[in-house]
Amino acid sequence: MNEKSEIEDKSTWAIGGGLLLGLGIGFFFLQTSALAFVGCLIGGLGLGLILTAIISRF
Repeated sequence: MNEKSEIEDKSTWAIGGGLLLGLGIGFFFLQTSALAFVGCLIGGLGLGLILTAIISRF
């Protein structure tokens, strides 16, 4: 087997993590407002994208 010694970029994990964070927070607001739930999802996705941009610089 040939194994490559590559450094894997795990900064894209921040997108999924932010989305799951928004999902978890959004579940608390789901009974109150469906728009708040969607807003939390979009906010979590945006936070993950910002963290990905910051992490990938290093």
